Amino acid sequence: MTIEFGAGALADIDLSAPRTHARRDLGALWRRLREEQPVAWHPVRAGGGFWVVTRHADALAVYRDSEGYTSTRGNVLATLLAGGDPAGGKMLVVSDGPRALAIRRRLLKAFTPAALRELAEPIGRLARRLVRDAIARGECEFASEVAERIPLAAICDLLLIPERDRKPLLRHARAALASESASATERDARMARNEILMYFARLARARKDDVADDLLGILLQLSREPLALSTEELLLNCYSLLLGGDETSRLSMIGLVKAFAEWPEQWALLRRGAVGLDTAVEELLRWTTPTLHAGRTAARDQVLAGQRIAAGEIVTIWNSAANFDPEEFAAPERLDLTRKPNRHLSFGHGHHFCLGAQLARVELRALLEALIETTERFELVGAPRPLYSNFLSGYSALRVRLHPREDARPSSPAAP
Repeated sequence: MTIEFGAGALADIDLSAPRTHARRDLGALWRRLREEQPVAWHPVRAGGGFWVVTRHADALAVYRDSEGYTSTRGNVLATLLAGGDPAGGKMLVVSDGPRALAIRRRLLKAFTPAALRELAEPIGRLARRLVRDAIARGECEFASEVAERIPLAAICDLLLIPERDRKPLLRHARAALASESASATERDARMARNEILMYFARLARARKDDVADDLLGILLQLSREPLALSTEELLLNCYSLLLGGDETSRLSMIGLVKAFAEWPEQWALLRRGAVGLDTAVEELLRWTTPTLHAGRTAARDQVLAGQRIAAGEIVTIWNSAANFDPEEFAAPERLDLTRKPNRHLSFGHGHHFCLGAQLARVELRALLEALIETTERFELVGAPRPLYSNFLSGYSALRVRLHPREDARPSSPAAP
């Protein structure tokens, strides 16, 4: 039996609507689609629609085939349904081909193990300070007081963004891809994106002769070398690096604290060293899956999982479904920090695998080390506030009490 979005049991489910993801648990829908129609057509009211890919194996097939499924028209539903991304072919995440790969290889210089080792120490210090301050307050808003501070500091360090500019940039970054409110409009998001681009235009002008090997410095070098990045390409890639380096790590950090409050036995395993930090990080990335989907356009007629897809049609890979596919992950609905192997798709796959994946792992590891050092257990205070987005998944606010470890409590003043 064919599953139809917009009809029957799925009459009120619109995957393109942010409120769908903020207000519903779609686990049952993903299970049904994986089992009955792993490549399903989703119409939209304005006409046309998009294919929904939910199985891990099929998701990998699309991610790996950058010639058959192109990113140049866009990689998220909002731009694909609007007719295409104006940054296509200019911003790495919506570019394919040899030139894009050459630019990517140069940018990876900023993410070498040596560069990240140098950055790991200040990230660790910041994480410990933020967590200790949160514990001292007794109760904290973890999203704004801890989680948003760590990845922003790291990506801004890699872009050499001055400290005074970071807070307004974060505000614009948060509004560019998601919202804390159901009433936010596309105009609000567009204005936030423009503010970020204008900021990088000013910063690039100030550093136009720079030869440093930070991310912005490398892009400036590329604008003067044979690859000849245009000003538009330079600014769009700065924008992409900022958002990619901030949003997903922040959402994973918020999500892991919620997860540990709900799965205390898994936190106990980690605290007593029964599971390695690197293994735990991978499972937490799978569990939180901060990027709901990735969009592509079929470059030619295709057949995927027995379904014919016509050239020009939109294909969406739902990481939030593929990361919980029981064909790939044993007992996927269980948080299991010992899970190995763990081929999650939270960073995508193939030519568009997240540039900052290793940085995100460093950040999450730093947060876990700080929590292990200081925190006995987690207690949620009130309901988490979900994001409104069809692209990002997680929470914009999470009030929590971090109960301190006995051996991490400040010593009491001596009696007179």
